[in-house]
This record gives sequence, C-alpha cells and structure tokens, in this order.
Amino acid sequence: MHIMVNGIQAVTMARTTAELRQTMAPECDGTIVDGYQLISDIPLQEGMTVVFWQRNHMPSAEAFETIRSARDSPAVHSRLRKARVGIAGLGGLGSNLAATLVRAGIGALVLADFDAVDPTNLNRQNYTMNDVGRPKTDATAAHLQDIDPTVQLELHQLRLEASNIPIVFAGCDIVCEAFDREDQKALLVETVLAACPQTEIVASSGLAGWSDANLIQTAHPFSRLTVCGDGISAARPGCGLMAPRVMVCVGHMANAVIQRLMAQKSNMEEQS
Repeated sequence: MHIMVNGIQAVTMARTTAELRQTMAPECDGTIVDGYQLISDIPLQEGMTVVFWQRNHMPSAEAFETIRSARDSPAVHSRLRKARVGIAGLGGLGSNLAATLVRAGIGALVLADFDAVDPTNLNRQNYTMNDVGRPKTDATAAHLQDIDPTVQLELHQLRLEASNIPIVFAGCDIVCEAFDREDQKALLVETVLAACPQTEIVASSGLAGWSDANLIQTAHPFSRLTVCGDGISAARPGCGLMAPRVMVCVGHMANAVIQRLMAQKSNMEEQS
C-alpha cells in the first residue's frame, strides 16, 4: 500500500494507522489523516496522507511545517504560504485578523499602523497590558512570531495616505481595510482599486455593539472588493466596539481572504 507519511512517500504492509505508527514513528502519540486529527485507530487506504507527531513537544521547523500543512489540507496550505496579504490598521479588527491569518497559514503579511497600544484598546484588540506604550506594529509582530516564527512580516509604522498606500502594499495579493473612520476606509478602498489593479480588497462596515451577530455578513459589491459587516452598526455614544462582534467580523474577513486567494489560484490554473 502506498501512503504519504510525514511528507515522504512510503510503501507499507500495515493495515491500520496504529500499526503504521508503531512501524514508522513509535515515539509519536498524535496522528493526522488527510487533514483530520484522529481520536481512534482507523484502517489505512491507498493514497492516504498521514502525519505523526509528538504531543507536548516542539517540533523542528521542517516538522512544524508538515504538521501545519496536514491540518490545513496541503493544497490550501500551499497557496496560503505563498500569499502576501496587507493589513491597514492594527486595532480591534487588524490585530486579531493578523493573528487569525497567521494561524490559517498565510506566509507573508504587510502590517501598517501609526499608533501605539493604550489601555483603552484592551477590551477588543489582540494586545495585553505588557504591550501598552509599544507601537502596534511591533507588538503585533511579536505576537505573530510567537504563533509562527517562520511568518514573513513587513512593518510600516506610519499614517497611510493616498501617496504611500500603493508603495506600502506593493505586491500584495489582498489588502484588508481595518480602520475605524469612514473617511480612512474610503481612502484606502478607492486608492487600492485605482492604483493597484492586481490587488483585491477585503473591507469592513458595521460591527459595533452587541446586536445579533448573524447580521454580520460577507458581500461582494465589486469584483475586487469584499465587504464584511452589517453595514449599519457604526460606533457611537452608547454603542461602542466590543470584542464578540469584532471577532465575528474578523472571522468573516479572514475567511474571505482565504476564499479570494483560493479563487485566484483557480483562475491562474485555468489560464495556464
């Protein structure tokens, strides 16, 4: 039987995943088969992809990449590792979105924000008390490298303007708009659409308060623009930004990034 084991093609007489592990990786106690982490022994089938690892043990960089690829599904993981995604603003949306995209396997992020972390950010942003006073770019980079030391990060501690947006996000497959103010949102979207013809945008609109989280949705008003939110719930006195709804919108945005990257991959394959 031909099985892919930890990234290497193997021929085995083993009949089950437990038998295969005893034969090839007896020191390991975790098993992933075709992207699914097993909780019990199952029969092997021709062509399966199997990854064994040791729980509570930090793997080598190469083994870590194999484990990540196995959990994300290799074809998806391969595309995400090659992607370059920009995030404009590292507040509640941007800081959490960056962490989510790194966990999803994005290989390179371009992060831009002019601000520093302050105590009022901690109700919804991906920072801790230890980050207060640090530039948000530096604090976010430190958290991301704790998640995945191999992620490529490009940091820009500056205020984004029409003149520098195309330079900062040059070469990005997708730019994510994660601003609070409507004028900043419009500036980023309009500039990227006009000046970066090969780049898509994932933006946000309407996520404040605590109303029904199911009202937050993903829409595609234009071919290169995706918008996540409910479209109406702007922050205002008595209706501030809170972590639960912010995180729902973060999930929509991160999923939209993955969807658009996989659609780009399909388009490139069709054209080749």
